[in-house]
Amino acid sequence: MKNIVVSISTIIALALPAFAFASTWTIDPDHTNIGFKVRHLMISNVKGSFDKHTGTVEINDKDITKSRVEISIDTNSINTNVPKRDEHLRSADFFDVDKFPAMTFVSKKVARAGQDRLEVTGDLTLHGMTREVVLDVDGPTKESKDPWGVIRKGATATTKINRKDFGLVWNAALETGGVAVGDEITITLEIEMMKK
Repeated sequence: MKNIVVSISTIIALALPAFAFASTWTIDPDHTNIGFKVRHLMISNVKGSFDKHTGTVEINDKDITKSRVEISIDTNSINTNVPKRDEHLRSADFFDVDKFPAMTFVSKKVARAGQDRLEVTGDLTLHGMTREVVLDVDGPTKESKDPWGVIRKGATATTKINRKDFGLVWNAALETGGVAVGDEITITLEIEMMKK
């Protein structure tokens, strides 16, 4: 009888899903920055950010490659510190925020990429189109407790996309040759998260 009980316990333990060892974290919007940069007039970079976003990270404490990430970004919150430019970016020429009020990232695969580095592959949905992208992640950091007792971690993630892959095709030709807005967008996420 004792052997049967031990066997059943072993089977149950082996059958536990990977998320049984996961800790859940929420992205802290007050200490997170989701920024981007794009070439302007083929001579300089314009930077901006999205000021409103939410997200959840499930970190598997036994196997980091079984972790998950979900992020939602309010496209209307785009901010390049130039109101007229932001209005244009919100229009149908670019993000068309009335029709597509959010962009999302949902991870599908997490792989180690060196010491304290990860590659997170997932689906980015932007402007009604979904494409696979890879985030190069530095972190996550070790846990740290803030003065109010909240446990926190941080991470930095970067990726590059071609905006035309997401139907963002507006541009203007320059008299000197070339175009006003570059196609390649560099995205950087400086994330701070809080343990639930």
